[in-house]
Amino acid sequence: MIKTVLFDVDGVLLSEERYFDASALTVWEVLCSEQYLGLSPNEFKTHYTDDEIDEIRARVFVQDKVLTFLKSCGLNANWDMIYLTAAYQIIMLLEQIKETESERITHWVTHEINREILLEMKETLAETNCFFDFESFLDDFQGADASKAGLFTHLNQLAQEKLGVDHTVFGEQGELWSTCELISQEWYVGDQYVFQSTGRPSVQLGKKGFLSDEKVLAKPEAIAAMFESLKEAGVQIGIGTGRPELETVEPFQHLGWFEHFDPNNIVTADDVLAAEKVTQNHKGLSKPHPFTYVWALSSKQKSIPECLETAFPIKNGKETLIVGDSLADLLAARTMGCHFAAVLTGLSGEKARKQFEEYEADYILDNVLGVKELVLSMVEK
Repeated sequence: MIKTVLFDVDGVLLSEERYFDASALTVWEVLCSEQYLGLSPNEFKTHYTDDEIDEIRARVFVQDKVLTFLKSCGLNANWDMIYLTAAYQIIMLLEQIKETESERITHWVTHEINREILLEMKETLAETNCFFDFESFLDDFQGADASKAGLFTHLNQLAQEKLGVDHTVFGEQGELWSTCELISQEWYVGDQYVFQSTGRPSVQLGKKGFLSDEKVLAKPEAIAAMFESLKEAGVQIGIGTGRPELETVEPFQHLGWFEHFDPNNIVTADDVLAAEKVTQNHKGLSKPHPFTYVWALSSKQKSIPECLETAFPIKNGKETLIVGDSLADLLAARTMGCHFAAVLTGLSGEKARKQFEEYEADYILDNVLGVKELVLSMVEK
């Protein structure tokens, strides 16, 4: 019998499309805006139509093949996907000038790559006929270990090989990663919420954001009715998401969903980051690490150390159903000993069915609305 249902958000309740749109626009801005590398300033602006966004995204992520590849490696954070894509392009651009600018390149890539360094690169690249090479990403990453650490290590190795430098900073989550994070938040939350979201002011003003323009994966009222039906049947519901709190709560309130949840049953990326800061020996607590779902299951009543000391599989794990669209969610559920329902509304759509079958997901649903019938049938038994 299922007593608790924990939902992921992206690819389950809300489409990941807006995150991927913001991700593509972030990479495009790093490369094109005068505030950064400025290689195509006439093509950069702070507002694009949906058709223009589709064109940029298709180019940057090679018709989403890059996104699909990174997701298949278990990468669950858009900021990491942005960083890997943008950093790879920087490496490819620098490779084109290494014969004449070897000394500068060595200086740039062995120190933190902040905005000041990017502007120095901009001045040098402006004097060349450099071109973007998005499609080579897939070929160059074929040998990478399928994990965040493996992808970062591989990026670092590529930089060393292509640039002829013994040591680079590309394998670290440093200033360049933070720059990508800020730009993506500018695109996603808009000018109004950037400082609240990041604690930093916008570098490039003029962005409206996507918080009130989310794409929902079923009719909002049908999802709300599902939440209500589960609660009426005595099932506790919660959220375990890689989204920050702002990007979870604001859309939920806009859609009329937030009222169905106890806030203590909602665990977001902000909670994970806070947990990582107060624990010295536990880095990387985002999914597929089970911490997100363990804390949501406890309604945040357990302390962070207690969550991290949880013995797996958890007691009565089969009374909990985790609903997700990714391998990261499945692996977290498996570690916990919980049931897992895969939904086919993530980036890969129906194509994800094969992977979920190979990993023996307990249930595979066309969309999240199937959770209602699945769980209520168990409750009735």
